[in-house]
Amino acid sequence: MNMDSVINLKEFKLLKTELTRFMMAYKFALDEMDTKINILSEEFNYMHEYNPIEHVKSRVKSPESIINKIYRKGCEPNLDSIRENIRDIAGLRITCSFISDIYEISKMIQKQKDIKVIEYKDYIKNPKPNGYQSLHMIIEIPIFMSDREVAVYVEIQIRTIAMDFWASLEHKIFYKYNKEVPQKLLNELREASRMSSELDKKMERINVEVNHLKKLDEAEEEYIVIDNNNRLNTPLKFLEALIDK
Repeated sequence: MNMDSVINLKEFKLLKTELTRFMMAYKFALDEMDTKINILSEEFNYMHEYNPIEHVKSRVKSPESIINKIYRKGCEPNLDSIRENIRDIAGLRITCSFISDIYEISKMIQKQKDIKVIEYKDYIKNPKPNGYQSLHMIIEIPIFMSDREVAVYVEIQIRTIAMDFWASLEHKIFYKYNKEVPQKLLNELREASRMSSELDKKMERINVEVNHLKKLDEAEEEYIVIDNNNRLNTPLKFLEALIDK
């Protein structure tokens, strides 16, 4: 083996190591975000007896998908350029029950001290021309590896079940027609998006009404407790009396 071969082998191993670490950083970023979302979900459920998150999906783009996007965007084929220009390598999709849940989850994520919001796009208040609706954020999160700290971009999409259903079908239809969808179907997709939006708004109104009725019921539920002096106490006062004893 000549010296050139040894150098090339070393360079290849170094490149392989850097590529592996590059992709691992995005996996670790999603692991970190999954943990954060689970904590927020469990805490919210405990505090409010209600979980705003239906389910969460995460994915890291395949090398083939990254290469295709490099080509489409005309990026320099190096890791620094890829990191800065392709910010959806790591993706997280959160599906909620109601529109109000979307903004609540978004606020909770933005309040995390180690998260920096890079980009925020509201396709719910301003849907795309094809009818697509969702809340998009590009966030930056630090990942602490054995010998370095890496700032990683993660794309977060937050949507309702209805929005997710529409987007999934739209995606399948576009690929079935190889992105050349007949105008009639495009019109029907936009109409389906409008109907989906109306359904979300109606469910939101029902949710508000249910929460209002629940608060009224809770206000009326006053359990009466009689102490040793035959005085009437609320549950809170009775609990305080027990603690004092």
